[in-house]
Amino acid sequence: MSGEPDEERLEELRQKKMEQLQEQADSGEASAGQEAAQQQAEAQKQALLRQHLTDDARKRLNTVKMSKPQFGEQVEQQVLALARSGRIQGKVDDDKMKQLLKELKPDSKSFDIKRR
Repeated sequence: MSGEPDEERLEELRQKKMEQLQEQADSGEASAGQEAAQQQAEAQKQALLRQHLTDDARKRLNTVKMSKPQFGEQVEQQVLALARSGRIQGKVDDDKMKQLLKELKPDSKSFDIKRR
């Protein structure tokens, strides 16, 4: 006879757990849609970069992104803005990319290391 309240309590806990799982599933669907949109935007960005950058320039940009993610992202945005405004004639080659990186590089205290 003392087992009945435990059964009720257990059923209550099961019900609460099911509700929690349902809420998580609902919010998961919303974030999955958001994630898909982000992936699509990223794919479009990469396609534009492939269209306007030579292979060497793209490799250089990827290298910059690996070492300085925020700066690399800033450079990507700049290239995309230039491409969308039609200010890029042809493709950006490695030399143009170096020049662009130099222009966008934030003024940092540089250390001149002189070898003897």
